[in-house]
Amino acid sequence: MKPRMTSAVLTIPGVLEGLQAVSKAATDAGKRAGLTQNLIELVNLRASQINGCAVCLDMHTRALRKAGESDERLATVAAWRETPYFSEAERAALALAEAATRLSDRANPVPDEIWNEAARHFELPALAALVVTIATINTWNRLNVTTGQITGEWTAQWVA
Repeated sequence: MKPRMTSAVLTIPGVLEGLQAVSKAATDAGKRAGLTQNLIELVNLRASQINGCAVCLDMHTRALRKAGESDERLATVAAWRETPYFSEAERAALALAEAATRLSDRANPVPDEIWNEAARHFELPALAALVVTIATINTWNRLNVTTGQITGEWTAQWVA
């Protein structure tokens, strides 16, 4: 396996640092607003599953394992609706992540029902951090998938 090209974020000066800064800002704001690192990682993992980004799947699964997530939750995050392993707030965040990732799948991509449920669980600063986190992971996914980036042990360096 070979990537189609060197990662675009490594090819254009400043892009890696810029995207990392956006990711860090969203994570830091989310934590200040009460989001847990595990919830942020679960949202990243779910969007990466939808987009088929092996690099991000590997990285966020590693981060969740390192943070002590159970095998049951890791194995069933793609089917979170059919499991008892996720809280109502986590379900709301995962539903928002799915809707915001699948924008072209339906005429009303983020219905009020999904938004309102997320807003019921998260105050505005946390909700804003979730939205930016979802947008950012989708950017990373699209960059990696488009250029055929290959995952591997090297992703461990990005796990905090």
